Order: sequence, then structure tokens, then C-alpha cells
Amino acid sequence: MRALLPLWLLLCALPPVQAAGLDPHYYPHRPGTRWTYTSGETQLVGAPVTHRGVGVVPVSHQYGGTTFSQDLLEYRADGSVWLRGVNAAGRLSWYTPPLLVYPAGPLRTGQTWQSASGGLSMTVRVTGTAPLKLPAGNFNTLILRSETVTGGNTSVQLSYFVPALGIVRYETADGSRIDLRR
Repeated sequence: MRALLPLWLLLCALPPVQAAGLDPHYYPHRPGTRWTYTSGETQLVGAPVTHRGVGVVPVSHQYGGTTFSQDLLEYRADGSVWLRGVNAAGRLSWYTPPLLVYPAGPLRTGQTWQSASGGLSMTVRVTGTAPLKLPAGNFNTLILRSETVTGGNTSVQLSYFVPALGIVRYETADGSRIDLRR
């Protein structure tokens, strides 16, 4: 028992997320974090706010410095990320229940998660890994295959995710690619 005491004290001193073995930055969400893609889109993380009693982190989608939409993401204590709402054209669409964007990390090949809200459903599977050489640098990525069904229409997208950095490539079913520029 005495040999376990130093380990127990160390675990008690760590913040809860670290004590649980989760990296609080596995899914990046620091205010001011920005991604610029070859499509001209910039995604910008804002300061946490409260909507409908829920603490969310807004991620703005901008072109030429103009915000066109904003995702409201909830980062839960277990490490999971949920889409609570979307602000677009001055209108807030709130998801009840929210949509699971990412389960608690780390992600692993073969992992699958599903989520649905209203007439929208999503299934995401980690299909493997891939090295990528992009304008923003060289990355070892996890490949996420997302299938979204809404209004009877299905769309498929591949996202290439780097832990602690985010999405470095989007690829649509027709093969179009949008890469991280910086």
C-alpha cells in the first residue's frame, strides 16, 4: 500500500482529464486557433459562450474575413465533442439531441460512432491511417469516413485528422480535395 501512495498522490494532483488519461487538446479548441484551407475558407475558434444554458465553443467558417456560419461545439469532460447548434444567416439551428462529432479520444482504426438529431443522421468510421504531404506540412493522419443522411439524401466525405491539430484534408465522394494551407 505504501508503494502505491506516491502514485495515488500524483493522480490526485492531476486535473481530471489528465488523470483519466485523456489529452484535453486531442481535439483542438483553444480560442484563436485558426485553420486556412485551399478552398479559401478559414475556420476560427472563438471564446467559449453559453447558449441555452450549455457551454459551447464557436467555430466560425469564414471566406475573405466574412463569417458565413458558426458551429457551436460542446467539449465534454469525458473528451467527446458534440455539435449543439449552427448559426447561419442570422438563424440558430439547435440540435436536440446534439450530434456526436467525435467520441472521447484517442481514435483508433475500426472505431465507429453514430448520431442522429431530427432528420439528420451521421455514421463515422476510422478507416485507417495515411501519411500526407500538404502545403501546411507533412502529417500522419487518421482517415475518418463520414456518411450523412438528411432528407433522404446521403453524402460521404473523408476527413484526414491529426490529433491536437485538427482536420488537414477534406475529400468528397467525387474526389474533390480541400487541404490545409496553414
